[in-house]
Amino acid sequence: MAELQLIEKTGVEASPARTRAPGREPLRIGAVQQAWHPDPDEHREGLAAGIRLAAAQGARLVCLQELTLSPYFAVDPAGPEDVGAEPEELPGGPTYQFAASMAAETGVHVHASLYEKAEDGGLGFNTAIVVAPDGTLIGKTRKLHIPITAGYYEDRYFRPGPAEGAPFPLVALGEARLGLPTCWDQWFPEVARAYSLAGADVLIYPTAIGSEPDHPDFDTQPLWERVIVANGIANGTFMVAVNRTGEEGPLRFYGSSFISDPYGRVLVQAPRDEAAVLVADLDLDQRGDWLELFPFLTTRRPDAYASLVEDRAEVTP
Repeated sequence: MAELQLIEKTGVEASPARTRAPGREPLRIGAVQQAWHPDPDEHREGLAAGIRLAAAQGARLVCLQELTLSPYFAVDPAGPEDVGAEPEELPGGPTYQFAASMAAETGVHVHASLYEKAEDGGLGFNTAIVVAPDGTLIGKTRKLHIPITAGYYEDRYFRPGPAEGAPFPLVALGEARLGLPTCWDQWFPEVARAYSLAGADVLIYPTAIGSEPDHPDFDTQPLWERVIVANGIANGTFMVAVNRTGEEGPLRFYGSSFISDPYGRVLVQAPRDEAAVLVADLDLDQRGDWLELFPFLTTRRPDAYASLVEDRAEVTP
């Protein structure tokens, strides 16, 4: 197994818009970038080593990649039965059990992602969770937006998270307020805005993104990074994007996991092709500093936005 590279940002960056002393302590957060290993024990041990390393550096929360224990089975359009993708119970399934065991061992909260079983037995959900050291499932959010492109046939496996109820729930970790969207949700400014309006400080995106089978010479990594960082700027949020790396079927995942702040600064970033652990301190009150200077939320014009929520049968590219 490849040796883990530790990429750590110690201390917080200055907050250029600050006018008062911060009221909250920084949140030290970790993220583990790994390739999928066909041997389940080897795969779990690679993730476990990353969690232990981040915890040893003082992280209070460690974040893991999309479909944490699985291969990225959505490369195949055949669907779950044909590829042997098994949805999991929550709580109690293997991903929850792994996260709970690692949280108990290390004393930190563990964020993970899984294929959640639906009660009706149909297509399941792509779900992100956070588990506390005592085994409590303190957060669960189902992916809202489902990609339907070559190599990413997620519509054959997942139903979208429900729009009714609370599609943008917050998870409290001490004084920090976390949002748990997933991968394809990264591209939608509405998601980051909704979480920001709810008061989120940090958005965590478990991710599986890489090459485009129909466009092998098109590297989307720079666009992916820019849109996430920009959504953080527009909404005053820290962004944690934890991608997988390595080759699976027709895809080569491009890693590049990173953590950015509300000012658009990338605090730490992993390489494209190596396993890595990111650790950074998040000055949570930078959210308020920035949004006070640039009050995007209070100067919105929702009375002019009706066309944004029209259900149009056809949209012209």
